[in-house]
Amino acid sequence: MRTLYLGTSGFAATVLRALAASPHRPALVVTPPDRPRGRGRKVQSPPAADAARELGIDLLQAKSVNDPEALEKIDALAPEGAAVCAFGQLIKEPLLSRWEILNVHPSLLPRWRGAAPIERALMAGDRRTGVSVMKLTEGLDSGPVAAVAEVAIGPEDDHDALAARLATLGGEMLVEAFDRQAAGRLELVEQDDSLATYAEKIDADARRLDPGRTAEELARQVRALSSHIGAYLETADGRRLGVRRARPVDDAEVGAGELEARSGTLLLGCGRGTLSLEVVQAEGGKALAADSFLRGNELPRLRS
Repeated sequence: MRTLYLGTSGFAATVLRALAASPHRPALVVTPPDRPRGRGRKVQSPPAADAARELGIDLLQAKSVNDPEALEKIDALAPEGAAVCAFGQLIKEPLLSRWEILNVHPSLLPRWRGAAPIERALMAGDRRTGVSVMKLTEGLDSGPVAAVAEVAIGPEDDHDALAARLATLGGEMLVEAFDRQAAGRLELVEQDDSLATYAEKIDADARRLDPGRTAEELARQVRALSSHIGAYLETADGRRLGVRRARPVDDAEVGAGELEARSGTLLLGCGRGTLSLEVVQAEGGKALAADSFLRGNELPRLRS
């Protein structure tokens, strides 16, 4: 079955590779244009664009897939099936209704509709998540669901580890969904909107570690945002101390909101419990283990 694929992120690139190895190999991949990324603001391609080039698939990088030029190229392709995954652009009419577009979403819909389902599941302390393949509609991840598969969240899972498992699963599920669609056996089940929760985009406030919360909550926040976004503590001089890895500890008592150095460890007192900051990063510096950081830096004072 000749397909169209719209995707942007590394997650979408993994799904694309699975689809390209199947009988439903895309004839065209659509991604946003290259843009500056990272600390050096170097112009880079979206991961899905890099994957399309590696796979030898025709690539269209469009500022908006809804623009007439993009629609014309898609119409010329006349795909028999279409899929979207972590694309980042709103798909509008007439494209939305020309094909039954399948959307690969990393959550157990209707839980965690929206932009950051993996991060929000980890931050909330969910013990399970998964992948849903649904029909794309005008609503936010609210379309009827074709397939759902569950994945356990381990106590040490961070974003990158969990996302890798979900992306592999998502690729397998999309191929199976296209198999059923090609055979006329794709069944769709409406979501229960009353059970919906929303995974809002991660902003600066969602990245900030609040020592008034529990050590367990902050550890989950760090795992959810490592290593692609990063959590941080605010220091008294207005800087940010990035926290890349942390874990609650039971054998140390530190006053809430205080940061202490003890025998090469960096301990944060929380509203309940103590958090050991195992890997930290000063602004403009490299991520360092706590003992290495303490050898080359003064102990920061936190903003009260």
